[in-house]
Amino acid sequence: MYAAVLRTPYALRTFGAALLGRLSYGTVSLSLMLAVKAATGSYAVAGTVMAVFGAASVLLSPLRAKFIDRYGPRRALTPMALAYAVLLAVLAAVIWRPGVPGWLLVVLALLAGAATPPLGPTMRTVWSQLLPDRRLLQRAYSIDGVAEELLFVSGPLLVGVLVLFAPAAFGVAMSAGLVAVGTLVFVASPVVGAVAPAARQHRQRAKVVGRIKRPVIVTLGVGIALGAADLLVLAFVEDSGRADAAAWVLAALSAGSAVGGLVNGTVDWRLPARTRLTLLAFGLAAALGAAALAPGLLALAGAAACVGLFVAPALTTAYLIADDAVDPGLRTQAGAWVNTAVNAGSSGGTAGVGLLVGHLPLPVCFAAAAVAPLVAGLVTMVRRRVPKPVPVTASSPSGV
Repeated sequence: MYAAVLRTPYALRTFGAALLGRLSYGTVSLSLMLAVKAATGSYAVAGTVMAVFGAASVLLSPLRAKFIDRYGPRRALTPMALAYAVLLAVLAAVIWRPGVPGWLLVVLALLAGAATPPLGPTMRTVWSQLLPDRRLLQRAYSIDGVAEELLFVSGPLLVGVLVLFAPAAFGVAMSAGLVAVGTLVFVASPVVGAVAPAARQHRQRAKVVGRIKRPVIVTLGVGIALGAADLLVLAFVEDSGRADAAAWVLAALSAGSAVGGLVNGTVDWRLPARTRLTLLAFGLAAALGAAALAPGLLALAGAAACVGLFVAPALTTAYLIADDAVDPGLRTQAGAWVNTAVNAGSSGGTAGVGLLVGHLPLPVCFAAAAVAPLVAGLVTMVRRRVPKPVPVTASSPSGV
């Protein structure tokens, strides 16, 4: 089933290059945090640097995607990726040894985050061009989502091995190399070069966000739930006296997401994508609510796996809806908005539930986290009702 996707001309080569570049996103965060802490000796500085880097990367993603759509991947993505790689290399150089001022690291992190190349949204635009068959495109998005999930799991593991033999700053430098090489190979693909700039295709400036409210709302709810779940798992295992078990519980969530994504890609759905997205939001809320009843670590791991089952299918379906809602030349922006929603939601969910933990019992916190995808699903069910015109009769003169 998935072989048909990867056998498409240029698909495997292009996808492999994109994954190589995106591996940088799985390695850079942990490397940068460890390196800044080692260079400054301050968790406060490390936290500030990471917050600035993450905020610039996430919040400016739609703007960078707009440049991709307007000028094409080769003209826009290449300078972005090279600027990002250079800034990461500079960061690696200045934090290689202790003594660097914190303000300099914050400035460099802000610039690097602002230049983060949107490889994921661009690859999904390429998938849309490669696979006009919507069933194959659904499979492509599913395998793309699962692969991205694995990158964010394997990236920190790779950094954990590297720091045994080299300074954490080496991981930052490695991240720079990964994104530079991956992007250059990616844009060299003929199918990437065939993605025409939107400026040449469309004279109308469509309002992207207005057309993709449904997937953005749901993925925001999914992101809030995921961010909250990560922190709640840590709190749960600490209360159980088994802090080392956090990695296994979160791995169960990732495994569930991978399984759900692969299964979703193989099903020839008859339900409309918008209906599926709403049901997936409800399923995620129910699974997260069930985690509130977990009596121990084993049950929590099972509940986490069930939560994961809905994550990748929800994101895949959201990307498909966003693709269909906009003109072809605006797909990168549409995908970036969905991506921004889930990432911003994750940060907000972590911060929000952090205010609750310690003040409320953990089961109540799990139930509170389930509210976000539940409300998101309910919101998507609301349809604006256009009032029917009142018929004009003899007793109802026109103009009244």
